[in-house]
Amino acid sequence: MNINCLIVDDEPAAQSILKIFIEKINFLSLVGIANNAVEALTELKSNSKIDLLFLDINIPKISGLSFYKSLQNPPFVIFTTAYPEYAVDGFSVNAIDYLLKPFSFDRFLTAVNKVVDKLEAKPLTVISEETILIKADKKLHKIAVSSIFYIEAFGDYVKIYLEKEFLLTSSTFKNILTLLPQKKIIQVHKSFAINLERVHILEGNQILIQSRKIPIGLKFKNNFLEKFKNE
Repeated sequence: MNINCLIVDDEPAAQSILKIFIEKINFLSLVGIANNAVEALTELKSNSKIDLLFLDINIPKISGLSFYKSLQNPPFVIFTTAYPEYAVDGFSVNAIDYLLKPFSFDRFLTAVNKVVDKLEAKPLTVISEETILIKADKKLHKIAVSSIFYIEAFGDYVKIYLEKEFLLTSSTFKNILTLLPQKKIIQVHKSFAINLERVHILEGNQILIQSRKIPIGLKFKNNFLEKFKNE
């Protein structure tokens, strides 16, 4: 496992401590340091593989909390601050943890392990309505839900088809469907689910996506047709 992280903090001392702590953990990779929200946003736009933010709440121009709330596809976040009164606000946006400065390496490690637990607990982790993490080929793949074309049950595995490849993850079909946003990904057959945004052609009881003809099961047909017409 490798977790790419970004430090967002305007205090050089805090940056230095976080950098030292990150370097002590072999599965953490520091991809950058930002002094404020503008720099952080630039980093996030240039690197779609950032998995975790160490985000100070008191940063210039816009607070870390407001910045995080503004992100459409946010990574995991561990807030860092010297002000304990912000803890409740931090957890209101599903922060992984809240580190009160000054914090020890043991406390830092506890927070990081919570990220690991999140990632290892499920073959698929929902970061937001638009973004998910999928475990496949012993790697974590961060993808947009909109990039999924369709999903296929494959024995004890599930194939998640993207534009030019598929990801094979160890999970039940039912479990994957439970985790995915139901508004966009819907089941159309006992072994198939499709992304409504990727459907353009219906041919009898089949859906054409890319060059694949996907059957529509009788029990799923009415629900699919209703949502397809309203998409």
